[in-house]
Amino acid sequence: MKSNKEQKYFWLTFSLIVALMIWWFLSNYDRTSRSFPNIILVWNALLIMIDKGFIFEDIFSSLTSVFFGFTSGFLLSAPNALLMAWYSPYRNIVKPWIQFIRNIPPLAYVPLVVISAGVGLLPQVIVIAIATFLTMTVTIYQGIINIDPNLIKAARILGASDFEIFKRILVPSSIPFIMTAVRLGTSISLTTIIAAESTGATSGMGMRIRSLNNSFDSSGMLLYIILIGVIGLLLNKLVDLIERKLTGWQQK
Repeated sequence: MKSNKEQKYFWLTFSLIVALMIWWFLSNYDRTSRSFPNIILVWNALLIMIDKGFIFEDIFSSLTSVFFGFTSGFLLSAPNALLMAWYSPYRNIVKPWIQFIRNIPPLAYVPLVVISAGVGLLPQVIVIAIATFLTMTVTIYQGIINIDPNLIKAARILGASDFEIFKRILVPSSIPFIMTAVRLGTSISLTTIIAAESTGATSGMGMRIRSLNNSFDSSGMLLYIILIGVIGLLLNKLVDLIERKLTGWQQK
């Protein structure tokens, strides 16, 4: 009987083989061959981008924007979610606006941010911070309000202050929900930066895809699409590692 780890790698290998077969079929079918160039063409595009020095510059530029935007969004969302869960007047004021803005796709307000903040790093950070702040606030808030209220009642009966309840109950119990928010936030950061860089950016993966699209370079575009997916997987693995470190005590 194969172990779970062996089964996991088996099915992963199987899925990769199936994906490559689908790619091969699409690259050889007349109607899709222009959109899905074969692996050799994509590999050549990778070598060209490396030779020109574009690929590492674009990845660094995008990840810099993602880091600062995500960090800003997280630092704002965590305390905001706690305040929403703890104080009903604050929740009644803030929650409707969060729900309203959250329904607006980031691409809709990217041009307004670019007009206000100009081109470069700042507008990209602002757009990512807004998008991640909204999603992570809602996720963390929903987690906090689902914490067992009996724990809080018991703590109050034992004479615990608001600060002690916050420190010993709310924060530890919220960690799994915070990590879920972080996972969603990293994904949203990547999708948002591509949209943000498509309008007025001077570097980054989104800007490069727009540039390659203007020259009808489907091999280069597919290369960058694959790179974005790989970076997303690596960021997800990083979040998994952090989550195991922070919540290992809950799994034992």
